Amino acid sequence: MQYGLFAAKAVTVLVVIVLAVGGIASTVRQARQSHSPERLEVRSLNERFEWLADSVKNEFQSRSEAKAAAKARKKKDKALDKAAKLAAKAGKKPDAKPRVFVLDFDGNLNADANDALRDEISAVLQAAQEGDAVLLRLESPGGLVHAYGLAASQLQRIRDRGLTLTVAVDKMAASGGYLMACVANDIISAPFAVLGSIGVVAQVPNVHRLLKKHDVDVELHTAGAYKRTLTVLGENTDAGRAKFKEELELTHDLFKSFVAEHRPQLDIDTVATGEHWYGQQALALKLTDKLQTSDDWLLSRVDSADLIHVRFKPPQTLSDRLSLSLLRLGRGLRSSADEALQRPQTHV
Repeated sequence: MQYGLFAAKAVTVLVVIVLAVGGIASTVRQARQSHSPERLEVRSLNERFEWLADSVKNEFQSRSEAKAAAKARKKKDKALDKAAKLAAKAGKKPDAKPRVFVLDFDGNLNADANDALRDEISAVLQAAQEGDAVLLRLESPGGLVHAYGLAASQLQRIRDRGLTLTVAVDKMAASGGYLMACVANDIISAPFAVLGSIGVVAQVPNVHRLLKKHDVDVELHTAGAYKRTLTVLGENTDAGRAKFKEELELTHDLFKSFVAEHRPQLDIDTVATGEHWYGQQALALKLTDKLQTSDDWLLSRVDSADLIHVRFKPPQTLSDRLSLSLLRLGRGLRSSADEALQRPQTHV
């Protein structure tokens, strides 16, 4: 039995290694065969919604009904083309629907999506006309203050140009994520989306006592009383802790002021405790303006506006592809390990 268990473990490790090597080799081969330049993807969400609807309708329509629907659509497209040509001939602009530019921001600790967001917004601002709007589908648990401050500033560019900005939170916009969301004219959120967490947190591990126990000295020299407050290796002082706490409070005050400026309807002292709330609670606290998913918001405008999804895709280097391959492998192994160990998780 013991030998059988050992053999099973050995085979499992061997399979994992073979899969990893195979995945990396495949990624290298693909990277050599294809070049991935940066590009801006622009696609119509109206066409996507139409395709989704037609996919269902085609299953239930008779052949004559489908033929009649196709004929009616063709007639409608022909009439629109004719109206556009007549308007152009008369030197007039054809009546056009307002446009809604749809952007996505999937945030992490460093707000790495900032690079794509700045290019997407730059593209939209150059193409936008009076009456156009922007919908940002935002997902973020927050992260570094300066990174999310920059992301919020990118969204402010949209407001400064006079475009209406709506932020949709389907899952989470907490801390730095809410710092971004509050810039919008309107915030919509799903009933169980997480919003708020208007607070600041920082932690610094310290191994000074461990080093001291093993007779290891660490020297830290600074010019300026508060060049360093708390350190990982050195001995921390009460004065350093007090200064560190003061800096956290200052950052929190800036956070509160920013939110209060953009959402004056909030009772900032009530919501700036670092707590988070689900959509239904957030609506009562005025952290959000409406309970609605981004899908419903878009679907309600599919007939009255041109919905344009804009996505910037940066070039991928060989190292990027290798990293992505290893990341996917790691996620798969972690998922398997979680199942095997039955790690406790929160469920609804």
